[in-house]
Amino acid sequence: MGNDEGKPVADHEPDADDAPAARPQGEAGLPAGRAVATTGALLSTNRAPKVQVQHGEGEKGHLTSLQGLVALSLDALSSVAYGPEAIALVLAAAGSAAVGHTLPVTLAIAALLILLVTSYCQVIAAFPDGGGSYAVAKRSFGPMVSLLAAAALVVDYVLTVAVSLAAGAASLASAFPVLRPHLLATCLLGLAVLTALNLYGIADSARVLAVPTLLFIASILGMVVVGLARSHPAAVVGTATPLPVHEALSVLLILKAFSSGCSALTGVEAIANGVPMFRRPRVRRAQRTELMLGLLLGTMLIGTALLIRRDDVVPRSGVTILAQLTAGAYGTGWLYLAVNIIVTLALALAANTSFGGLPVLMALLAKDNRLPHLFALRSERPVHRYGVVAVAVLAALLLIALDAQTHRLIPLFAIGVFTGFTISQTGLVRYWTRERPQGWTRKALLNGAGAVATTVATLVLLTTKFTEGAWVVLVAVPLLILLFRWVERYYGRVAAALGLGGRPAEPHRPEPDRRLVIVPLSPTSAISALSERALGAALALGGEVVAVVVSDAADELGGLRAEWERWSPHARLKILESPRHAVVRPVVEYVRRQEASGRWIAVVIPRIEPPRPRYRLLHTQRDLLLAASLRDHTSAMVCFVPFRVQG
Repeated sequence: MGNDEGKPVADHEPDADDAPAARPQGEAGLPAGRAVATTGALLSTNRAPKVQVQHGEGEKGHLTSLQGLVALSLDALSSVAYGPEAIALVLAAAGSAAVGHTLPVTLAIAALLILLVTSYCQVIAAFPDGGGSYAVAKRSFGPMVSLLAAAALVVDYVLTVAVSLAAGAASLASAFPVLRPHLLATCLLGLAVLTALNLYGIADSARVLAVPTLLFIASILGMVVVGLARSHPAAVVGTATPLPVHEALSVLLILKAFSSGCSALTGVEAIANGVPMFRRPRVRRAQRTELMLGLLLGTMLIGTALLIRRDDVVPRSGVTILAQLTAGAYGTGWLYLAVNIIVTLALALAANTSFGGLPVLMALLAKDNRLPHLFALRSERPVHRYGVVAVAVLAALLLIALDAQTHRLIPLFAIGVFTGFTISQTGLVRYWTRERPQGWTRKALLNGAGAVATTVATLVLLTTKFTEGAWVVLVAVPLLILLFRWVERYYGRVAAALGLGGRPAEPHRPEPDRRLVIVPLSPTSAISALSERALGAALALGGEVVAVVVSDAADELGGLRAEWERWSPHARLKILESPRHAVVRPVVEYVRRQEASGRWIAVVIPRIEPPRPRYRLLHTQRDLLLAASLRDHTSAMVCFVPFRVQG
């Protein structure tokens, strides 16, 4: 995997437009920034002067505003396929007449959407390194709250993949009944395809997703426009089912409908989390993408709710509410079939939002020593490939555990993201009141209103969805926080052992005359081309070189001593007795004795490399066993010297 070390240093610095005020230094510990090379997406956000730089090939791998809308927004946009329906299904408990209240509930959700989009535009400007609510919480509240935000986002991103794929598979099975027994296999196949696309590169996957995303937007907006232009539906699909009244239309039922419809807002934060993926100027491009997302999603949600109310659309057997609206606008011809296939494809591809946002969040956590540092590695495209693989594995496990059943996944869906919404809004209020930039009062009031709204929404979600599966999120989030803390403590111990952080004592200067290089050889090949190669490599390391031979009859190796003296390879011969025919243990014990004397030890192990892999079974694996034992029981440096047999 590559990195960006070959680029000019200036190319790693954020633009002046992208950089906020200097942020505080991270927690003490092993600095991941030194352990792994990352691009400007993970570097400091201190304000830097504008410089003219020639962007290398790596900048072409980043996203334009339109590519960002395609790669990071499909989750939020495709939620129009199930958000209004989730509202209608809850209201249907009060009878068919109550379904008409889908419109006011949707308007309340659209108002919350406006608050969120405006807020996340401010998050993008203040925190261009990405991370969304995690970055805000880290700056405003400290480590523990930021870990809560990160855990909630991880849960939501993984659920986004699972729900999107499950909903897409169910929609496809509605059109092709032969797939109904194979929903899980369909989901896993779609997950494999998306993983491959994102491993290849996020910008490349954005190009693949461009056509279905634009077709989905055009189909839904066209459905709204054509449907509203008609005086009555062109066709009615599905089987009418009775809607008995189970409960009265009450405030509690309205709140339940609101909490179900809030699933349409998941994914709004993904753009703020993925700011480093945009081309420069990143802040402006990301903000433009966030505004486009808000405008499109709000228009589609309100338009869909208007059609539901005007045409008295209610849940019917065998079809979704969106399919009913599509038939009402386009009829039941080829256009109806095409739109349903496009919706199915959009739902499946909506999982790509998580592949864009979660690996960046995991990279930020790795930089803060809260996840393994390998999650901060980027390839040349650039792609956080370990993060992409982690998203795929977690989503696959969740799909397998719940058998890809959408109704079992949706109750878990919005809890995590609304927790992040609340932390982000509250954190920005604290940020504005502390920094007090120009216009901070207006910004603080806006985010304060958003914090109150998202807090209420979070409480409603928890109370109304707890028994339906929300309790699982309340278990998963603390476990993730414990994982982050465990990784952070480990890196703290490593940093202390290495003398990093604070003012460590100056380490001892290595002494060349205390170096010892040990070369274990077998009695039969102690004087051969194999030993010649191994001893040559050992001598190149410098210091004293000792060839170690293990034998169960050391007194019978007098001939070997004489031949060694005649050969004179500039290395001392040490013969170790092993009455029990052991080979590995005597060498390990000899190395430990030499280490006890305070010497720096290196062990050079010769290894025969056969011409074909099938011949490896014909050689002993003693060299591998010796290397493993040395690593487990000594502090010696262990290296192999290959001797390739030509075939």
